[in-house]
Amino acid sequence: MRFTRRTLAAALALASVAGFAHNASAADKPKVALVMKSLANEFFRTMEDGAKAYQKQNAGKFTLVANGIKDETDTAAQIKMVEQMVAQRVNAIVIAPADSKALVPALKAAADKGVLIINIDNKLDADALASKDLKVPFVGPDNRTGAKLVGDFLAKKLASGDKVGIVEGVSTSFNGQQRTLGYQDAMKAVGANVVSVQSGQWEIDKGNTVAAGMLREHPDLKAILAGNDSMALGVVAAVKAAGRTGKVDVVGYDNIAALKPMLKDGRVLATADQFAAKQAVFGIDIALKAIAEGKKQADLPAEVKTDVVLVTKDSK
Repeated sequence: MRFTRRTLAAALALASVAGFAHNASAADKPKVALVMKSLANEFFRTMEDGAKAYQKQNAGKFTLVANGIKDETDTAAQIKMVEQMVAQRVNAIVIAPADSKALVPALKAAADKGVLIINIDNKLDADALASKDLKVPFVGPDNRTGAKLVGDFLAKKLASGDKVGIVEGVSTSFNGQQRTLGYQDAMKAVGANVVSVQSGQWEIDKGNTVAAGMLREHPDLKAILAGNDSMALGVVAAVKAAGRTGKVDVVGYDNIAALKPMLKDGRVLATADQFAAKQAVFGIDIALKAIAEGKKQADLPAEVKTDVVLVTKDSK
């Protein structure tokens, strides 16, 4: 085909129009940010993988920006992440906050600029939200109920007066507090004696250190309840190092893949599955529906409950 100056100009014009249409289409798609806690934790890597797979299946409907902090307690880095997402003009932020209170001011600033905020995994503090006149829906499971399921299963092996310890998550996190309460509910019901509650800050190494100290201080300890599976991994290592494997029962929470061999051989008695791969997807769906319907932050539901189930070696 022979190109004249006129046909070349027309082709360039068409290309320009096509490019504009493509850019307009991309611009019309909502941009959703997923802000997580530590990606060193398998739970949050699974959450990210689930969100990315969902976006890939729905590439025409929205774009996804996913990120997480390196350290479970690095609240300042997560606040900065939220501010960066606002600067990138995202339509919504789906967040698993590292701290239930400290993230509220940054999220309020984002909401004031028209960004929809959806809370997953760790519930934001109700009083902190009220102080900023901010309503944020929590999409997730009842952590206290989930922990009680695990604790009740452990309780079948305990007698009244047996000593147990709890390695909890970050003390200022709502989900950490709720899991500890759920464990305490179960231990109280069976008459077990909770002799120590210490924070392992959600991490393997810190969970290991805390558990090792508990085992030294209480050589007659019968069980350790870990607030998540990462800490449970550390607890299992501490039990082994103390020569107490088979004598001290361990339970966790999250059902990460690394724990499955330990469930199978009995090093871990039970955990809870709150479906990490779906957690962010539930939040993203709430955000997309709100955007499509033109809803504002104040129009969003207060809470959307998701499932949590007990997992043992006999679970399907």
